[in-house]
Amino acid sequence: MAESENALLMSSFREVMAGVATPVTVVTAMDGGRPHGTTVSAFASLSMQPPMVLIALDRRSELLALIKSSLRFGVNVLGHGQSALALAFARKEGAGRFTGVSWEVDRDVPRLSAALGWLACEVAEVVEGGDHVIALGNVLATQAAKGAPLTYHARAFGTHVALA
Repeated sequence: MAESENALLMSSFREVMAGVATPVTVVTAMDGGRPHGTTVSAFASLSMQPPMVLIALDRRSELLALIKSSLRFGVNVLGHGQSALALAFARKEGAGRFTGVSWEVDRDVPRLSAALGWLACEVAEVVEGGDHVIALGNVLATQAAKGAPLTYHARAFGTHVALA
């Protein structure tokens, strides 16, 4: 494929994907006693038997390296009204992401107290995928709260509203 065709395809692909609403999560892992986390919208349920999810992280991500070494990660599903939290964890790697955020260690991963949903996962497999790496996780523990989810669509945060 010619370079101009590839650039056009990438631009068109980016536009199509901007039209897909995705959940907003903060994926977490521990580095000894220090928590790490980043905002991730590439998250999905994979299997019910056994319960599994998948996340995708940039292959250069510090968090990915931690997940590969610890073989554990947490998924904190954010609720409507938590866009500031999503933005805080979307910053480039830095020590201040957890500053002022209520969290605890649960099942060896950081759990954000205010998250709408939470999953503790053990890495089942890591799969290469272009410029990202997909981590498949066996779900070890969960907790859910009632509320509307935070979603990302058309390059903006929003939420889901049920049709009548």
